Amino acid sequence: MARKLIKKYLPHPGTITENRWIKVLGPHLQDPGLWHVNRRSFSGAMAVGVFCAFMPIPFQMLLAAIAAVIFRVNILIAVPVVWISNPITIPPMFYFCYNVGAWFLGTETHDFLFELSFDWLLSEILYIWQPLLLGSLIVATISSISALIVAQLFWRYHIWTRIKIRRRRGRKSKTRSA
Repeated sequence: MARKLIKKYLPHPGTITENRWIKVLGPHLQDPGLWHVNRRSFSGAMAVGVFCAFMPIPFQMLLAAIAAVIFRVNILIAVPVVWISNPITIPPMFYFCYNVGAWFLGTETHDFLFELSFDWLLSEILYIWQPLLLGSLIVATISSISALIVAQLFWRYHIWTRIKIRRRRGRKSKTRSA
């Protein structure tokens, strides 16, 4: 069932590698690990995507794609996982990261009203950049390790249930033939 979903919703690697904008990367995108879904590439892609989602930078998806190529994990999973940071989730995520960073630095947090605008960013960046960056790195690291472990456990559970189903089918077919 998972294979059917993957084939249905994920584009074929050839359609991506033949794109005129992506074709420049050439041999780097030919690695099969970037396109196949297995335990290592799936869990690694989850970790890469979650890590990049907590980075307070623009172009998080590009960062996730580059990291997926470097770590040779599934690029088609790593990039969409970054979408957990979206205009709705960014304020609470980065406020939490800011508080974590301020706690680790031992500085006081100052109350501010978050606005998703460039003017707000320019006026507040001097006060919040150190705690925000440190907190983002800490939370991103812990979250990506957690995502890696959860994805590994999910994958093992999935395999274990598939084996159980196959064994049951095998027992049923043996009792029918006997």
